[in-house]
Amino acid sequence: MRFGVTLPNVGYGGDPAILIQLAVEAEEAGWDGVFLWDTPYAVAPGEPPPGFADAWVLLSAIAVLTERVRLGTMLTPLAWHRPWLIARQAATLDRLTGGRFTLAVGLGAPPDEGPWFGGEAFDRRTRAAMLDEALAILGGLWSGKPFAFAGDHFSVREVTFLPRPLQQPRIPIWVVGAWPRDATMWPRRTSMRRAIRYDGLLPNVFGADRTLILDASPDEALDDLRAMRAWIRRERPGDEPYDIVVERRLPGVDAAEAARWEEAGATWWLDDAWWEMWNAPDDPEPLRRRIRLGPPR
Repeated sequence: MRFGVTLPNVGYGGDPAILIQLAVEAEEAGWDGVFLWDTPYAVAPGEPPPGFADAWVLLSAIAVLTERVRLGTMLTPLAWHRPWLIARQAATLDRLTGGRFTLAVGLGAPPDEGPWFGGEAFDRRTRAAMLDEALAILGGLWSGKPFAFAGDHFSVREVTFLPRPLQQPRIPIWVVGAWPRDATMWPRRTSMRRAIRYDGLLPNVFGADRTLILDASPDEALDDLRAMRAWIRRERPGDEPYDIVVERRLPGVDAAEAARWEEAGATWWLDDAWWEMWNAPDDPEPLRRRIRLGPPR
């Protein structure tokens, strides 16, 4: 299992120099990945205005200052972007990193009152259809062959997109999936079915009441993880490597406990560092201390 840290590019993370230094320290401390939140963040009237920094610009700077650590977004709401721009940015980052980039995608979670900016699709069904089309466009463009696409939401006249990414057959794509809700639903075009067509699963676990579970106990989460792995092995064709990504806080988890998660099926553990940021929004030192401890090898 590999270990990554998600850097909060909001609050003190609005200062690019701080996050770039934290990413460099993460590589030095033995972390395997550094990921950044990718969203057009804004605040509603009456909320305190936090600083915010763009994930793609930060990842470019981090790319030239690191050599080993894998970089990625966590995550990109692909329906809110032009997919051909994401294709170009991702391919450029993949080459800049020497093939160390991972793209994580999902529907995005707009606030209850609607999108921050005009033009984004709000309802879930529309965003899901846009996500499917955008993923198809990424794959077609990254092939480096003549490609055209005509969908309900996006279209591409025939183009040849060069240079191709270094990673082949494509840049790894991790996709959010709703477990277990979308594993058994019909029709087959559900979030879990979407996820197994790509390279990794970012699971959102839902309870019987269809609400998202954010505080499952380790034993409950491990049971879900084993069930996900069994479902993926049964439903995903082929035997190519496939990632299951766990996002939880690492403090108090030692190497023996981490091994339990690996045995259950996790291939990546992303340390949920948001707790440190929300409790010290103006002070990066708690997160810096956490990063310097390194992962539980």
